[in-house]
Amino acid sequence: MLVYKITKAEYAHELVASGFRNRWNDDGQYVIYTSDSRSLACLENLVHRSNSGRDMLFKTMVISIPDELPVLIVEETDLPKSWKKGFCEECLQIGKAWHTAYKYPILRVPTSIIPNEWNYILNTRHQSFDKIRLINAEGFLFDERL
Repeated sequence: MLVYKITKAEYAHELVASGFRNRWNDDGQYVIYTSDSRSLACLENLVHRSNSGRDMLFKTMVISIPDELPVLIVEETDLPKSWKKGFCEECLQIGKAWHTAYKYPILRVPTSIIPNEWNYILNTRHQSFDKIRLINAEGFLFDERL
């Protein structure tokens, strides 16, 4: 399976995580957020960037996840109705539990942007993480109409 992450060009040549808290992880949990398409990765970037810095150099990271790696799947029906409206304690708790159990290297979660599309969160501390590969870092420009 291929997943995608759009990031500043300077960070696009290795699979590293910041460890900063986000919707599905707490501080000190080193995960990489990816999307199941380039277009969703673009939208996720726009939503979180708030239209600032779009004139910088970006790359699309193309990441290969071996099909045999187990994935924990979170369905939208597993979440409270309000999960899309900012901070979601349930999302954070699900992600924290997934990360600390070390059973699955990947967490598939619904995106709050588009129904029936998915983000894949990669646990960089999982013993199988070394099987996940960055296969390309493609040039990327945000369309000025966005």
